[in-house]
Amino acid sequence: MSKNKIFIPCEEANHVCDKTQYKEATLWEKIKLNIHLAYCSACRKYTKNNTALTKLFKREKPQTLNVEAKEDLRSAFEKELANYKD
Repeated sequence: MSKNKIFIPCEEANHVCDKTQYKEATLWEKIKLNIHLAYCSACRKYTKNNTALTKLFKREKPQTLNVEAKEDLRSAFEKELANYKD
């Protein structure tokens, strides 16, 4: 993969989008991403969704289950799954 390549594939564009989200992308990567976004609607949608998700997590503090609740959920899932096995 050439560092001077201006046109990047979607997989690389999505990776740069993720790096940008965490402020890890270089200026050159951001330039290449913006060029890619100019012609790729799928990656524009990925970037839009990624940005929305980042804003949501900054605004709302995610809640997690405690260990006991996780184990209860796992047990209930495994019990239900056993009903569907051959």
